[in-house]
Amino acid sequence: MRALAAAIACGLTLLATPSLADNHQVEESRVEQFAQLPHWPGYWVSEQQAGTTIGGIAPSVLEARETGEMPENFMNLRAANAAWNEEGRRRLEEARRVNAGRKATGWGFPMMMDAATPIQFTITPEEVLIVNAYSEVRFIYTDREMPDEFDLWPTVRGTSVGHWEGDTLVIETIMVKSPIEYFHGAPPFSEEARYVERIRMEGDRLVSDVTITDPVTLDEPYRTQVSWVRDEGFDRMIEIDWDNDRTGVDENGVNTIEMEVVE
Repeated sequence: MRALAAAIACGLTLLATPSLADNHQVEESRVEQFAQLPHWPGYWVSEQQAGTTIGGIAPSVLEARETGEMPENFMNLRAANAAWNEEGRRRLEEARRVNAGRKATGWGFPMMMDAATPIQFTITPEEVLIVNAYSEVRFIYTDREMPDEFDLWPTVRGTSVGHWEGDTLVIETIMVKSPIEYFHGAPPFSEEARYVERIRMEGDRLVSDVTITDPVTLDEPYRTQVSWVRDEGFDRMIEIDWDNDRTGVDENGVNTIEMEVVE
């Protein structure tokens, strides 16, 4: 009797275990899925901030100071020209009052998508990971719908789901903690803001069309564009304990500390 029970149990186990043929089909299917996805290798920085040094000031800004004209597309995600309502303007004024001397341990969303530090895209059939040098990671799930509102809570990078329209990655992000409370250069959007990004390759650049709606701070949607170029100075993602230290750097971003040269 025991032998019969053992044989039955063994048979059920074999029936429940995927065969080698099944595993091979899954692997082939996954290879096909990968083949249909874009590949965006490299380390990308905001196009208008490419070449920024440790001083934190972009070459485009230094050039603009000489000409007296600011770059048109510099840090568009700050939303300086957004249609702020009364609450949005109140938040902006409050930020100007308290932000002096503040530091941040990262950029958070949305500002991590418009920074001088590199970001990297890892694309799989189930999700896209966007990682920056502050070890901040965005998870864009491309195999599911947005979770139920009762299963969401505000976070620094929000909750993102996406899908592919050809070679364009369309991302919807909600439940982002008020960005201006995390990063002093961020816009004062509320936790009710909804962010939609459409990211695709244009030549050697990555370009994202961004639309932000926020019933709390905006009279109308804010639309802008962010672009990135590969920074050839990076051959890997840098790992540094960032603290926004500007010791020894003057107002032009030039290092004023004399370095000893060892021959």
